[in-house]
Amino acid sequence: MRRWGMLALGTAAQTVACVFVYGLPYLSDELRNGSGLTLGQVGLLVACPTAGLVLALVAWGALADRIGERVVIVAGLAGSAVLLGAGSTVEGLVPLGVVLTLAGAASASVHAASGRLVVGWFSAEERGLAMGIRQTATPLGMGLAALVVPALAARAGVSGSLLFSAVLCGVVAVLVGMLAADPPRPASAAPEEPSGSPYRQAALWRVHASSALLCVPQFTAGAFGMVFLVEVRGWSAVQAGQLLAVAQVLGAGSRIAAGRWSDRVGSRVRPMRRLSLCIAVVMGLTALGAVWPSPLTDAAVVLACGITASTNGLAFTATAELAGRAWSGRAMGVQNTGQNLAASLTPPLLGALIGAAGYAWGFALAAGIAAAASAVVPAGPVRGGPGSRVKAWGGARAGRTTAPAGRRG
Repeated sequence: MRRWGMLALGTAAQTVACVFVYGLPYLSDELRNGSGLTLGQVGLLVACPTAGLVLALVAWGALADRIGERVVIVAGLAGSAVLLGAGSTVEGLVPLGVVLTLAGAASASVHAASGRLVVGWFSAEERGLAMGIRQTATPLGMGLAALVVPALAARAGVSGSLLFSAVLCGVVAVLVGMLAADPPRPASAAPEEPSGSPYRQAALWRVHASSALLCVPQFTAGAFGMVFLVEVRGWSAVQAGQLLAVAQVLGAGSRIAAGRWSDRVGSRVRPMRRLSLCIAVVMGLTALGAVWPSPLTDAAVVLACGITASTNGLAFTATAELAGRAWSGRAMGVQNTGQNLAASLTPPLLGALIGAAGYAWGFALAAGIAAAASAVVPAGPVRGGPGSRVKAWGGARAGRTTAPAGRRG
């Protein structure tokens, strides 16, 4: 059962990193009223951790490939804890922005290495499920931030909220340092292991590209679902927030279900392609609901917020399996970079379109991009189930008398 412990540690590390990176928007009111910042300045601060994250992902991934996952995760979380603790004492837009950017760069270690840790401990027959569970860290982190950060900011201000994130990062860093272990490393690559640069094959580039495209419907639904329910459907902000909390639960469940599906069918890309088409259909129905609003529109928004997150784990698992052990950290860093860039660009660009042409056109464009993503998903045998060419990374030492690394413990 050791591999499940590694999954729990990797998921916990990713969750606390997400509390900080994606929880800053919940400080917006305190930053405006308590610190006297303008809305534009608040937006700049909120973007700082993501900017640091994007800049550091590939470097942390390369370091994980070289020295291992546990050290990288511990170093990044410990660095985040120290920087966030220092940030709680900093005043002023520029100094705070610098600290938040550096803390975001430190937290990138978790995004680059925790998935590598999970993939390395699980055999191909369970890897999709494991990565689906690991990918629930994002909605878990956002949910924890939504529950704690606004109330804490009201009592202790921005400094208290940053200290909360610092403590979380510090505690999990200690746990990972004490309890985590890198997956067994084979003396030489397994015969099935891809050799050389994985970027010589088009499949990995297509996984990156399709996954970035699928961030557009995901962040369209996430960024504009609540305001759509309030402005078009007449929900109160509190009621809309509660409804979308259900969507977050649905999103977490969809990641797990998609991962398990990929294990059963022995392919990551086949479910990814079919889910892309489902996302296109659901976003299309949401666009129609914007033209002809009805109670079904509300259900379409919830379903859209849930199903658009379903492919994340599949894309990361396919990336790791295509890259192989020697390149997986860097490849998942590239994967994360593409997704975060798409996630950063989607709200302002789609927001401009929605402001000019209405919600229907914005949702329809997201549907069209999801359909395009289904065509970009590679058609080759990116597999993960029985008979797969990509088995557990310890497979080089796993002969007839030795279980694969993912099955030990």
